[in-house]
Amino acid sequence: MKKTIAAAGLVCTLVSGTLLPPVHTARQPAECGGLRGLRLPAAVIGLPTTGGEVSAANTIGPSGSGSSATGAYCRVEAVIHPVDPAAPDITLRVALPQQWNMKSMMFGGGGYDGTVPDVTGNVPFGPNGHPRPLGRGYATYAGDSGHRAAPDFEPTTSLDGSFGLNDEAVRNFAGDALKKTHDAARHIIRTHYGSAPAHTYFAGGSSGGREALAVAQRWPTDFDGVIAAYPAWNAASLNLFFGYEARLLSRPGAFPGPAEQALLYRRVVRSCDGDDGLRDGVISDEAGCRFQPRTLRCPGGEDAADITDAADAADTATCLSDRQIHAVEALSSPLRWKYRLASGETGYPGFPFLSGADMTTPLLGMGARAPGHPMPKDSGYGVQFWDQWVRYFVTRDPAYDSLAVDPRRPGRWQRRISALSASQDVNDPDLRRFAEAGGKLLLLHGTADELVSHRSTVEYFRRVQKRLGPRATGSFARLYLIPGANHVNVDASFAASYDSLSALETWTQGGQAPARPVVADTSPAGNARTRPLCAYPSWPRYRGHGDPDSAHSFDCHSTRSRT
Repeated sequence: MKKTIAAAGLVCTLVSGTLLPPVHTARQPAECGGLRGLRLPAAVIGLPTTGGEVSAANTIGPSGSGSSATGAYCRVEAVIHPVDPAAPDITLRVALPQQWNMKSMMFGGGGYDGTVPDVTGNVPFGPNGHPRPLGRGYATYAGDSGHRAAPDFEPTTSLDGSFGLNDEAVRNFAGDALKKTHDAARHIIRTHYGSAPAHTYFAGGSSGGREALAVAQRWPTDFDGVIAAYPAWNAASLNLFFGYEARLLSRPGAFPGPAEQALLYRRVVRSCDGDDGLRDGVISDEAGCRFQPRTLRCPGGEDAADITDAADAADTATCLSDRQIHAVEALSSPLRWKYRLASGETGYPGFPFLSGADMTTPLLGMGARAPGHPMPKDSGYGVQFWDQWVRYFVTRDPAYDSLAVDPRRPGRWQRRISALSASQDVNDPDLRRFAEAGGKLLLLHGTADELVSHRSTVEYFRRVQKRLGPRATGSFARLYLIPGANHVNVDASFAASYDSLSALETWTQGGQAPARPVVADTSPAGNARTRPLCAYPSWPRYRGHGDPDSAHSFDCHSTRSRT
């Protein structure tokens, strides 16, 4: 059954008893092509620029089907010009649906950014079976954070840090471009529809998750709701850990190759999988997993035969050398440095490589080759990220050997690293202004993340609770740890799918906080299984009876503290 209900300039559609979001019909939107050449005055942008303009505006017809269906929309391309003539422009894209629901969604980027995110795409961990934001009627927009990645970095454009040679480009990447892009997009939206959005949202993961927390902290009244997934909020500290990883794995014999990585992952899962009451390939109680890699020690601690063929990795490695064991243990443990960054950070909590993270994940894991100088393109993403940061942000010498900088004792580079932390880290836990403005925050992180540690997100959330108090924090923020989910949901043992946007809408617009949320597994082997999405510090445990593929057969149990 389908009915249309009109009231106060709004049209709502009732389909099978479900009221869909209202569509604004107070007046017809302006012609799409008429936006071409629209000026973006510096006065409408909350941070210094020299203004900008719309460079293109074209009508895009309906496309896709099911949850990926998108109605007709106006695609707008625009640029914002810098104050420094030597700095790059900010490039942004806005999608203006013909059937607008009077809401807007800004997407965050990833890595070093440098490309405009897909404005027709989904939020992190976005659900199957539900329309994407543009398909729901959102006006969506995103920017490249103030620089364009070099084409020779395809397909991993997010690893180009060469823009770090320019101060304004660095400030834009650190966060300024978010405000500039938001304000410019808002001007375009208002011009097109004749009114500003009634509700505004932001969603991003990884560097985009850091950006999500940045908008909540720095511009607390700009967004009603924020989705921050696997956020790299303490960016400088994470970079320093990547540098520690690079130096550690570059030592002779320390790098575990693809064969050893696969062996370690299999043994960890075998050891801890059943701790949640069910053997399903997922470690739910990550904090309670205590795998001892020395159980895999080669005879005498010597290197096994050199195995470099990743295709044979699953069947050939049988042990780890002492140097490999030491490296894995170090990367799975907290790193502390004896100096204090300007941002206040003094360490990074390490990764769950001994409790569920798969080091063999393409691009995002440890890679197929040990770090070196120059940095191999098939080394892990993290060590390549460090290499770019040292060469372009820290030393500003593109020929510099990044392995020569010791994160624990950076010497003459300590002052520069500290200064970068002050701009790049988003670590102020005082979110009172965001909460007082009615803002709501959903934090999501997989416990098998191999690139941004979920332990770091836990640390951030604990700081917020300490500053505001647990009850006040619970009134506007939730942290959900997702067992088995990894970074950007690629090749995960549990490919998480959760309708966080609908949950956020209900919370911000209806005042109803998430209650008993459920996350689904969309991996090919997942059999569409579901699990309860447990609010931190709890995790899903099987009751011992019932359908093992159903969330109803699980309870949320409190996690044990990691020592």
